[in-house]
Amino acid sequence: MVPEERLEQIFQRFQYLEAAMSDGRGDIAKLAREYSALKPVVEQIGEWRTLRDDMAEAKAMLADPDMKELAEEELPRLRARLPEVEHALQLALLPRDEADVRPAILEIRPGTGGDEAALFAADLLRMYHRYAEARGWSLDIIEEQATELGGIKEVVAHIKGDNVFARLKYESGVHRVQRVPSTESGGRIHTSAATVAVLPEAEDVDIQIDANDLRIDTMRSSGAGGQHVNTTDSAVRITHIPTGLVVTSSEKSQHRNREIAMQVLKTRLYDLERQRVDSERSANRAAQVGSGDRSERIRTYNFPQGRMTDHRINLTLYKLDQVMQGDLDDIIDALIADGQARMLADMGQ
Repeated sequence: MVPEERLEQIFQRFQYLEAAMSDGRGDIAKLAREYSALKPVVEQIGEWRTLRDDMAEAKAMLADPDMKELAEEELPRLRARLPEVEHALQLALLPRDEADVRPAILEIRPGTGGDEAALFAADLLRMYHRYAEARGWSLDIIEEQATELGGIKEVVAHIKGDNVFARLKYESGVHRVQRVPSTESGGRIHTSAATVAVLPEAEDVDIQIDANDLRIDTMRSSGAGGQHVNTTDSAVRITHIPTGLVVTSSEKSQHRNREIAMQVLKTRLYDLERQRVDSERSANRAAQVGSGDRSERIRTYNFPQGRMTDHRINLTLYKLDQVMQGDLDDIIDALIADGQARMLADMGQ
């Protein structure tokens, strides 16, 4: 179990933050973020301490003939709760990813499979859009290139809401689909794929970009098939010269396009830096839920069998229709639980 000394340090820090905010000392916004992060931990510490005190009191009551019978009834119930409360406390004490509470940039691109892959990419976008709606999040399209058949060549979307990155970060990787395409006359099952990337939105303090490292081009916005949406050069393409990253935005306002493209560029650079730090922190990527590598096949959607399989945790669900309608909580909850279990195992070593 966690040393009492560490729990007391957390409790004392929480009380300090509470007093500091009440007195108006320091950076209130920064204090409030730390306070919010510690509050559920302190509540869990309080529940564990209360249970421990109740158990000690019940044990003391055993020596009192008048209270012994009551204590003998109470102790088993309290002892039965102890493992659950201790586990909840251990989860609350796990290191937090500071990016978990942030909005996210969602990127989907077709992989192998031609037109069918592009159609599957569009299906994935609809799936995530419905999931976002179910959770009360907003999903706004930043850049979308559609095919004439209704598929997607590429889409970049901005998702805002509570704990967006925490819920979606395990979606990064290759999603494979097995189904009979509508254009297939022989009824043969085809396999195609799409790549999903979920990046935590960068804040201005995360990434500082030198203007000399940027090449900014303006161009005409175009829709599916290349038709011009308007006659002004409103679309913006920004190239980050040191990394070769290219970002485009095609809304009607050129000024707005610059803002959007810069935000996406910062997010991608922030993601690169997070990956670099993660690699340095742990050479053994197997200790995590998948590697997070965009080239790793993480999930298969088998339409003839109506099943979805997540290969990282060997989870198979026979409710593919619901999954494609945005019912993702069972999958995401299982991935989060597996990630927590791995972290607990690492802490115990």
